This record gives sequence, C-alpha cells and structure tokens, in this order.
Amino acid sequence: MRRYLIACVLAVPVLTMAQAPATPAAVERQPAEAATAPSLPVRRVILYKTGVGYFEHLGKVRSAQNIAVRFTSAQLNDVLNSLTVLDLGKGQITGISYNSVAPLEQRLGALRLPIGENTTQLQLLASLRGARLEVSAATGTVEGRLLSIERRMHQRDGDTREEDVVSILTDTGELRTYELSPAVRLRIVDRDLRHEVGRYLDTVGSARDRDVRTMVISTTGTGERPLFVSYVSEVPIWKSTYRLVLSAKEKPLLQGWAVVDNTIGEDWHDVELSLVAGAPQSFIQDISQPLYGRRPVVPMPTTMMLSPQTHEASLGDGAGTVSGQPRGVSEEVRVSPDAAASRPAASPRGMPGGTIGGVAGGLPSAPPAPMMGGGAYDQARSLDPRADAAALGDLFEYRIKEPVTLRKNQSALVPILSADIGAERVSLWNRPTGSGRPLRAVWLTNATGLTLDGGSLTVIDAGAFAGEGLLAPLKAGEKRLLSYAADLGVIVDARSQDGPGRLYRVRARAGIITQETEEKVTTTYRARNENATPTTLVIEHRLEPGWKLADGQAPIESTADAQRFRVVLPPAKETVLEVRGVRRGESAISLGTLDALFITQVGKSGLSTTELERALKPLLDKKTESMAIERRLNALQKEAMGIAEDQQRLRENMKALRGTPEEKQLLQRYTRQLDDQETRLDALHTQVTAAAADRERVRAELEALVANLSFDVAAPSGV
Repeated sequence: MRRYLIACVLAVPVLTMAQAPATPAAVERQPAEAATAPSLPVRRVILYKTGVGYFEHLGKVRSAQNIAVRFTSAQLNDVLNSLTVLDLGKGQITGISYNSVAPLEQRLGALRLPIGENTTQLQLLASLRGARLEVSAATGTVEGRLLSIERRMHQRDGDTREEDVVSILTDTGELRTYELSPAVRLRIVDRDLRHEVGRYLDTVGSARDRDVRTMVISTTGTGERPLFVSYVSEVPIWKSTYRLVLSAKEKPLLQGWAVVDNTIGEDWHDVELSLVAGAPQSFIQDISQPLYGRRPVVPMPTTMMLSPQTHEASLGDGAGTVSGQPRGVSEEVRVSPDAAASRPAASPRGMPGGTIGGVAGGLPSAPPAPMMGGGAYDQARSLDPRADAAALGDLFEYRIKEPVTLRKNQSALVPILSADIGAERVSLWNRPTGSGRPLRAVWLTNATGLTLDGGSLTVIDAGAFAGEGLLAPLKAGEKRLLSYAADLGVIVDARSQDGPGRLYRVRARAGIITQETEEKVTTTYRARNENATPTTLVIEHRLEPGWKLADGQAPIESTADAQRFRVVLPPAKETVLEVRGVRRGESAISLGTLDALFITQVGKSGLSTTELERALKPLLDKKTESMAIERRLNALQKEAMGIAEDQQRLRENMKALRGTPEEKQLLQRYTRQLDDQETRLDALHTQVTAAAADRERVRAELEALVANLSFDVAAPSGV
C-alpha cells in the first residue's frame, strides 16, 4: 500500500515542521541535511496571471533518503499553504522540516542589551551604563564603571561642533571625562558582557541570510521508488507578446510568444509547461514565520485561599469508552465517504492511474488532496497531450507541446501561437474635435479558435516594421481594432455645432405638468485622402452622458462609449460625414401655478395649442373665479379694518370731551356715527362669511380639476 503525507491548509498530524530550533544540535543538523540532500527535478509547471505558479516535482528516492527543495521566504509561505508530498512506492514520508527563524525583533528582545537592529555607537554605550570599562588615552589607562554618555556642543577657535563624551567613575571614586576620538580606546572588562555584545552582532548578521529557506523532505522505505511533490509558489507574471505579419499576397499571420521566468531556485529540465490566461484569486499569508501572541498579565490572587478537597468515588462501571490506535501505528488513514467524495481526484502523470494535475478547472486554493484509501491521486480529468490550448472555465490554457529547459534565474521566450487571422487595414479617427492625422490600424478578427491573452503587438507590413500596439484579451471569434502608427496619407477635421433646442412634448398627470425638451448637436467630419488607393476610415464618435444618436443613423459597430462609422475615402477627394446627436430632458411645474401665459409659451415652441386650451380652459376659468373671490374678500376685510380704526378714533375723542362745554353736542354726534358703523360692520361680517365660504368651495373645485386633469400634447413625428 502506498504511504502518503499531505501538507495543505489542514495538515495531517504526522507532518512536523521545525519552528525556532530548540537546541544547538538541532540548529546545526538541519543545514547539514539541507547541504547533502539531493534535489527533486521539476517535471511540470503551470504559470498564472496572478503571479503564482503550480509546480510538480517527480523523481526517485532510495531507502531512507532526504530530498531538499529551496525557496525564498515569500515562496515558502505559498508552499506551506499548498504543499502535497506523495511516496508512490512502498515507503512513507517521515517528516518535513525547514530552517525557520524567529523575527529579528523577537531575537533581539531575548538579549540583555536594550538596543535595536540599527543601533549607533552612542546607543550601544548608553545600553552599557554601569558596566566596567577600560579607557586608554594619551594620559594613561583607567578602569572604572561607565556613568554616562552624552553629546555636547564645544566651541574651539570660534567654531561650534558636537562631541561625544563618556564619564567613568573609578574604583577610588574619581570621576573622569573623555572625549571619544580616534585616540581614545574603550574595552569591556566583563567577559559575559563581551559575549552578549558578540551575540548581538551574530544575531544582526544572521538577518542577511534569513530569506534563504531550504525544505528537507525525509523518507523511509525499501528499494527505489518514485516521490511526487507539488505546491503553489509566487513567481513573476508571464507576459504575452505578438507579431502580426501583413502581406498583399498571403493571409495575415499572427505569431504569439510568452515571456517566462524561472525564479524558484531549481533548474527546469524537459519540463511540461502550461500558461494560463486569467486571474484566479490568490493571496499571501506569512505562515513561515513563528507567530508570538500577546498574553494578558493576570495578578496573583491575594484574598482567596483554597482548601484541600476530597472527591467522591464513582459508582458502577463507566459508560463511556475510548477507542483507537496510537499515532504512527496505523498504516492507513481513513475518512468518511462523504469527505472523500468532496475532494478533487488526481494522480501523478506518467504513473499508473492517470495524469497529475487537475488544473483544467483553474488554479485551486490548494493543490488537490488525494482520495484517502485509494492510494495516491485517483484518476483526474485528462488533458489531451496533443492539444496546444484548452478552455479552463473563465480561464484559458496554453500548453507547450515540446518540453522546456530553463535554468534558474533565467528567462525565455516561448512560442504559444502561430495561425492565420482576419485583419482588415483601416484608418482610425477617435478624437472628438480638431484637425489632424488618423491612426493606421487593423480590424482584427480572432479566427484562431483560441483566446488571445493581452500583450504588446508588433506589426510587420510588406517585410518591414510598421509599428507597435497593445492587444487587449480577445476571445475566439471576437473582433477588435488595433492601432499601430499614424496615417500620413489622410487628414481629418472634426467640428461640432449646437442646433436649436425645442419643446416637443407637454403632458399632465396627478397635478404635475411635465415639459420634455430636446437639444441637438451636429458633428461634421471632413476627411481627405491623399493616397493613390481608396482608404477605409473608421470614425469613433463619442457621445457625452445623456446624448444619443438621432434617428436614421446606423453605425457599423457600437462600444460602451462610442459609435463607429465606416467611410470609404476615394483617392484625392474630400468626404464629409455628419453625425447628429440629441439629448432629451424634462422639467416639471405644478398645475396650481399655471396661468394663461403658459399656453402662449407652448404655442411659440411650435406645439399645437388647440388641445391644450381645451384641456386647460376649465382650470383657468376656475382660477379666474377664485382670484375674483379673493379680491372681493380682501376688499371687505379692508373696509372692516378701516371702520374699526375710525371707531377707535371716535372713542378717543369722546374721552377728551369730558368736562368741556361741547361735550353734550359732540357726544350725540359721535354716538350716531358709531351706531351707523356698527350697522355696517354687521353687514360686512355677513358678506365676509359668505365670501370665505365661496373661496373654500372654489378651492375644492380647483383641487378636483387639478387632480383629474390629464393631457398629452406632442410634436408630430419627424418634426
């Protein structure tokens, strides 16, 4: 039975990964194993557009043998997330280890010196305060404890400069001060402290090599047997570049090349290489670095004392049972059928049982795990080895037919396509206004049957370089314009002119009148062809938001933000193309604010007012009636207010007449006037009440007319 070990997101317990070394012996053993362990050759590589690659190693191991695979720290994080290791013979994986170190800050924190990675002389001496130092200067040698280190400003010969000064307290209690200069030497007397400074320098120096990671795979078994390793690793993004060869006699030819880079630390010899166009999701998680958590500090309890306890004996036999085998004894790992069925199946290429991989569905978050109990990988979906391209759902794979050899830290240009393609020579104008030269372009039709990845494109026309352009991803059968040079034989002038706006529709509903307006603009393209042969000009007419083409215009093609028109330019002649655009808007007003002037304004816009007048007449008449009642009511109220003011004046006069000879005569007169005014006020009150009632009645009738009024007046079609 084949033994196996899977290291992915959920690791099987027998997998051991060495963390920060526990003993000096462990520190020395892993590099020694890594140096002597042979590497496993790369057999299959799949590169993706997200900057990751899927790698398969397949080779032979014998007896108890270690295999080394080398990575950078960034690559190791991806490997630990996706590693799969299979011993395909009568052997097993006994362990996987790698040189893992604690973060530099964590290791520096374990030292007795309170200094960081980028320390200075001043900071080092400050951390040694209280240590015994020996100072040698021109005045002699002195031994004592370091009291302080400080930076002072010193004036000499009119110049001000900084100097570092150490203060030493000798055993006799004498305080000596020395300026740190090349003539002054300091020596740490304490041997343990000298050793601690050496450890600090060793720790900082080791940080230069911390990016080199070697993974050692330990195996045990009998005889020679195959070993399979797969993982996902960070790699440079592969790039596409194309050559379009144009000829007057032959069909246009498109050549495609891929630029690939080998940066995984292992040479590729006769590797099966596939390139996948697409961007499956991938992320980075730094799981190769030891992780230290922050633990809370809990104070010791001071008020609670625990007393010894006794516990009752159990009654009867226990009902629960524990069954199983010690880890490492069982030769087989079993999972439930449901769990096994949920995993994708695969088997190593070239071995009994089918092909390695299972990449036909795109890049998985981790390489597929084997079906437990079924040996190594079970049969996966096979990819036809004769095919050079295949669809992978939303992705697309280019499989290189011939094996690829590429040494580490080298790059290569790999052919991925050579096929006839549809290409029509055109000139392209895509500026909204102004005058100038259009662009030479080809209208490509992807007749290769393959999805073309985006990349640079070089055009070769009539055996010479014609220009360069950029090709966006192109599906099979899709058509795309690609420009590559300026067309010096054609000149185009584009001018835009606003047309008169108009009101083309008025409609009323639910008390609101909506007026729909229309703006017009005409863009005139004048093109002159100085070439000796006819030229096809493609004009990309861009429309601002809210604008659209007027009726009766048919572009040959539309994009998300432009309309394309094809114009054939005869030689030595000027051709004119007019493109008309319209923008329609609307405004709303309340029927309650309407007056007769509105009908006049609508009539001036060119709309018929016959239906409008008929629909609005009851409303306007009712508004006229309402306004008349409002005027009458205001007049009555104003008259009543005038009488009230006059009565107040008469009462003030009557108060002033008290005790005068004219009091009796004038009081009789004023009393008659007040009596007449009261009679008039009673009549006014009756009239005001009646007018207010009329106003409320007319308002209700007006509101009903507004709510029920509905009409739709539009300009005749074609106007």
